[in-house]
Amino acid sequence: MRAKPRGDRDVIRSGNSVRHHFFAIVALLVGALCPSGMAAATVDVQVTARPIYAFKVGSDQKRFGKLEFVGGLIMDSPEPLFGAISSIRFMPDGRNFLAVLDTGHWMKGEIERNKAGAFSGLSNVHIDPMLDENGREAKRKVDMDAEGLALSGKQAFVSYEQRPRIDIYNADNLATAKPVGQLPHLIPDHEFRRNAGMETLALSPANSPLRGAMVTVAEASVDGHGNLYAAILGGPRKGLFSVIKGGSFAVTDGAFLDNGDLLLLERRFNLAEGVGMRIRRIVGETIKPGAVVDGDVIIEADLSNQIDNMEGLEVIKASDGSTHLIVVSDDNHSFLQRNVMLEFKLIE
Repeated sequence: MRAKPRGDRDVIRSGNSVRHHFFAIVALLVGALCPSGMAAATVDVQVTARPIYAFKVGSDQKRFGKLEFVGGLIMDSPEPLFGAISSIRFMPDGRNFLAVLDTGHWMKGEIERNKAGAFSGLSNVHIDPMLDENGREAKRKVDMDAEGLALSGKQAFVSYEQRPRIDIYNADNLATAKPVGQLPHLIPDHEFRRNAGMETLALSPANSPLRGAMVTVAEASVDGHGNLYAAILGGPRKGLFSVIKGGSFAVTDGAFLDNGDLLLLERRFNLAEGVGMRIRRIVGETIKPGAVVDGDVIIEADLSNQIDNMEGLEVIKASDGSTHLIVVSDDNHSFLQRNVMLEFKLIE
């Protein structure tokens, strides 16, 4: 990965440059269309990280909507494969994680924290190529454009965008794992728009109204009423539903709270409005076949805050029992973008 010039970093921090808005949008568009190189085997990755102490640039503000900023990281690595993070899931310890990269790779690692409990870095980071049903590494990005990730027991479920499907893997050894089956996604393939398919794959709690079923939501594929396609993939409420599209925002990931409410991470990028991020909270009881759901926005941010192309969302429990949200960005392997990881505490 090429290092970002100092001037670009200063522009990103300021959040006030129309020029940066333009280049950030161009980078998002180019990154979505350009494939990256593939690895042949496990790669050990050295990651350097700079802490983010303030979410709003130049301010010590901590409260943003329903969330309280805990800390964050800007991550870099000399390894070209590092980046392009589409979705991230944490183990029950809240430290070890598994992520999928939209270049068709798995990434494992650990979060390091300082004495105050905020992020301080990443360690033990490894990247492996995702294998196809023949146990081979994909030759084209279009074949392994991984976007969503859900973990259930000893299995990993991955949703793919350009060739719509949800593949199932045995998670014990993902370095050699090939798909052992597929989970039907219910949404007709012809309804998916190009590069706007299944970005979200989230596992509901077992004691929620969905009884542990997975949910998928399309990034920007809409029905005849302009609502996003979505589906409950099992359980007593299996079936299609839809999500009201939030203006120019597109859904990039989701995660469930313990009470069964669904959080949806949304991203915006266009020349008129610039780059943006927001998170919506969908009441779990409203998610059922045939429903059209919407929810309250619990946070909204733009480039006056420390965001980039935010694509991954996870919910974890902190050591004190509070609920924390982890949000990560996809840098599209572009020197104009950053790998950002943010942590917020949910304020009920």
